[in-house]
Amino acid sequence: MGIRHFSNYQGNPQYRDRKDSDLLGAGWQPKRRELDWGYLFNIVQNDPGELTHKAVDLASDLADALTRKDYSWWANILNVFSDYTRSDIDEFWDYITPEPNAPDYQYKDVLSTETPVKQEVSRDSIPIEYVLNRLQEITVLKVLDILGRPDSITQCFQDRYFYYPVERFVDWKRIENVGTVLAYWSKHEIWLQINHASLTQRRYTLIAKELGQIVNKATYNLAVMLSGYQSRVGKIFSEFHIRTFPSDIQSFTDVVQQAILDRNRVAVLVQGDPGTGKTAWTQAVAKEVLIPLGYVIFILDHDAVENFVPPSYLERICLIINEADNLAQNRANIAA
Repeated sequence: MGIRHFSNYQGNPQYRDRKDSDLLGAGWQPKRRELDWGYLFNIVQNDPGELTHKAVDLASDLADALTRKDYSWWANILNVFSDYTRSDIDEFWDYITPEPNAPDYQYKDVLSTETPVKQEVSRDSIPIEYVLNRLQEITVLKVLDILGRPDSITQCFQDRYFYYPVERFVDWKRIENVGTVLAYWSKHEIWLQINHASLTQRRYTLIAKELGQIVNKATYNLAVMLSGYQSRVGKIFSEFHIRTFPSDIQSFTDVVQQAILDRNRVAVLVQGDPGTGKTAWTQAVAKEVLIPLGYVIFILDHDAVENFVPPSYLERICLIINEADNLAQNRANIAA
């Protein structure tokens, strides 16, 4: 599975005027870094010089704030709570405490989408790209539906951490996102990272050791039609059941099904005069054999075949090529 990297949207001018109050007003709460004695012990053991240096600097700053001769004693106490001194305290605290949990970006399974997907019409963009991007968006959003409410939701904005009470979570569209949002499901060991991709789009990124099983659930019963005239994501429609076909066709179907179970790749060529039921049989096999086995169905015309690249995040796919004889440049040629 692949991921595309984008610059953080906080660097864009249109977002620089966002404030922490935007998050507080939307229900986010400040998150303090918690003391971890094991982490602190490692610092004491492995980096005592730097710890001593930072502790002495902090003590010096506090002593300076408390002993200024130009102010009264009570004013000096207030100096301890000034922004300057608080910044020094926060810096020392961040040094002796671990950062909040974050995803391991070395995980092999990463699936990302920009939502909502935009359909662009240009010489450099073909309809197939839009439909495949739409399929990826549907997959990510369905995975999030399956996962449900996360165990934690945090956000980092301008070096400050916030958390969103999970009991108040309704859906991801209602989550105020001005920085980097992270959510975690401990049961599945899956992280979600949300960033802005543009003024109107968010980028959802799923990160995990293993996404295959839950992606299979999310893509169950999905079919994709890729052609110049009808490119869309939907479900397979089958007008006839396999048991309604003649007995010899049912026997052939059993052979095909067994081959699918026994081999990683199977190619089946169905030929016959128009109206003999080739398409009806193919739809029935897709609906009753392939979909229960977890296959995502792609229905391609001869133009789509040339530009089609199977999505790497899908474990099982079936390609149905309509009018495959159109792939031959000269249909009058027997060899073609």
